[in-house]
Amino acid sequence: MTEQVLKHQRVARVLAREIHSGALEPGSRLPGEHALTQRFAVSRTTVRQALDELSKQGLISTHAGVGSFVTFDGTLLDNRLGWTRALADQGARITTEVLRLEAVRDEGLAGELDIAGGEFLALDRLRVLPGNTPVSLERSRVPLTPALAEVPLRGLVDGSLTRTLAAVGVRATYGDEWASLTRLDADEAALLRRGEGEMFLRTRRISRGPDGRVVEYVTSLLDPARFELHLGFGEPPE
Repeated sequence: MTEQVLKHQRVARVLAREIHSGALEPGSRLPGEHALTQRFAVSRTTVRQALDELSKQGLISTHAGVGSFVTFDGTLLDNRLGWTRALADQGARITTEVLRLEAVRDEGLAGELDIAGGEFLALDRLRVLPGNTPVSLERSRVPLTPALAEVPLRGLVDGSLTRTLAAVGVRATYGDEWASLTRLDADEAALLRRGEGEMFLRTRRISRGPDGRVVEYVTSLLDPARFELHLGFGEPPE
């Protein structure tokens, strides 16, 4: 058992005792991550692992106070479900075309993400409206593990990358996302069936698991007539 695991389990045990003893009353708010890192002299990653453990035990519930969320026609898309499921749940008549599903080597991306090795599961997808009009182009890169080695041959579980990762025990719990406007180059315009130079919303997201490791790196080109980036801040009242 690694020192990192021992640290987050120690933090979780101390907080669990305080919850059970009544020192932390039901419905009360836990100290923030910064306060917990100082109290226990551990990293934010360790604190997040400890909080995730308490959440699994049903001792705490968490919600995002600050975050960015992509919307489609004004409705939030839940990244935890994956866009395929989220779009279907809101009744959007969108089909997904898989352009690429294979193992690739990209040492440049591995260096950018500061991870060992350069093997990734590459998944490129188009989201297409009725009438054969693409509205997004997504390029996902997932660090390749032995558990994912057969995915290019077997395909995705229910057509979903999120479910495919969940099937091997991999899930994202937090991350970062950036957005900007960009002009489509010739190749992107051809795939999206748009004019070269047309403006699209470009997002870049890095998702990480409870241990801080990269789960997925994805860049998306989104039709700004249908997609927006919604920013949330603060915490809602209890």
